[in-house]
Amino acid sequence: MQMFPGSDLKLRLTLRVIAASAFCFAAISAFFLVDGDRSVHARLDMIASITARTLELQQNKMQWINQPRSSFPDLQEIAGSVMTPGLCIAYRDQSGAMVQRVCGGPRGEAADAPYAFAIFHRKLFDPERETVRPVFSRGSRVGDVVVSVDPATLASEAWQGAGRVMAALALALPLLGALVYMALARALRPTGLIRNGLERIATGDLAARLPPFDLAELSAIRDVFNHLAERLGTTLAERNELTRRLIALQDDERMHLARELHDEFGQSLAAIRALAASARQGAAQNCPAILPECDGIARTAAEMMERLRGALFRLRPPDVEQLGLTASLEGLIAGWNSRSRGQTRFEISLSGICDTLPAELAANLYRIAQEAITNAAKHAGASRISLAIAVRDPQGDSGGDIELIVEDDGQACDRPAGSGMGLLGMRERVAALGGKFSFATRQGGGSGLRAVIPIVGTMDRPDVGSMVTEHAA
Repeated sequence: MQMFPGSDLKLRLTLRVIAASAFCFAAISAFFLVDGDRSVHARLDMIASITARTLELQQNKMQWINQPRSSFPDLQEIAGSVMTPGLCIAYRDQSGAMVQRVCGGPRGEAADAPYAFAIFHRKLFDPERETVRPVFSRGSRVGDVVVSVDPATLASEAWQGAGRVMAALALALPLLGALVYMALARALRPTGLIRNGLERIATGDLAARLPPFDLAELSAIRDVFNHLAERLGTTLAERNELTRRLIALQDDERMHLARELHDEFGQSLAAIRALAASARQGAAQNCPAILPECDGIARTAAEMMERLRGALFRLRPPDVEQLGLTASLEGLIAGWNSRSRGQTRFEISLSGICDTLPAELAANLYRIAQEAITNAAKHAGASRISLAIAVRDPQGDSGGDIELIVEDDGQACDRPAGSGMGLLGMRERVAALGGKFSFATRQGGGSGLRAVIPIVGTMDRPDVGSMVTEHAA
């Protein structure tokens, strides 16, 4: 039986049970109708045989006692014992003329069958069929006994029998459907637990487990579910550990590259600036015409030195462990405000105990904030970019969490990953810390980045109260 896609399983099974029950009721009704028709024709055969034998006896009696022939046939003698409502007994002579006919009246308390049922019964069983038996006298056929039943009476009797079945069907099917639905709802109640478990795993709750079930099939699903949840938790833990190692290796490589640039490239730029200054002093005395070239070399070296400082700052951020997360983020925002020269307004809002977070967590928060602000500044074309970090309930039983939000009012588009690790790198870094990451654009313009990271480890200073600092250019 076809159902609408997405329909309730309990409803599907209930409707199938009802359909099967209706089929069984229909089969029982058909059996009663066929059996009733067979019984009627068997009764007609019996009445016809009795009537034929009785008329033969009447013929023999007339011959024995010379009774006038006008008294034959006497169907009233037979009708008293075999007559039923709607039954007709007739005698037809050899010429085909109907000599006598006796019919019983309709049953007074019988209800007429519906017209549709009467038509159906007439087409299915041919109730107008007559039962004929020959009547013999001295070895020769003198006539026929014709027995028939009124079709309306047969339909009424069949309707009475079928009506009881239909009444039982009308009462039983709704009750059966309700009982089956309640039984299925109780039996399939664990499917709700399975769905909730899947939703918990989808939201990152890898500790979700299913309790034992009574049904063997659901117990097998429960065992597979718990096994998959355990494997998924192990796999994600290994993945997060690998991601942490890769991020740590990336940070080490950046620091190494920063040292190489500072020691080699920085010293070379400093030497160029020194040589340009020395050449300018000599040119001022001996060849004043090359003074502009010397000044140009010095300016170019200075600009390259400034760019190098910016690159070094991005590659090797300030020592968050020494300066503290608050001072490091404030310095990051101040640096962007100074470089933007008022074209973009950078704001910061810090809430909670930020400077007592574990060193690794604080460094990762700084990296995420740095990359998020860099992406927004380069790709959003925004006039305002805000950074908000809130440390929530670090002394609670669950250890609390940290919420980092970066919002801008720039272009409403899904910006590509910028320099550095980009959105994918931030997502991986947050996942490695066991947190949740989301990025969404707003229809009216702008976008928002949100990361929620659980606090790992204990706070260094539990007696320090929360603080709130807000800065804006």
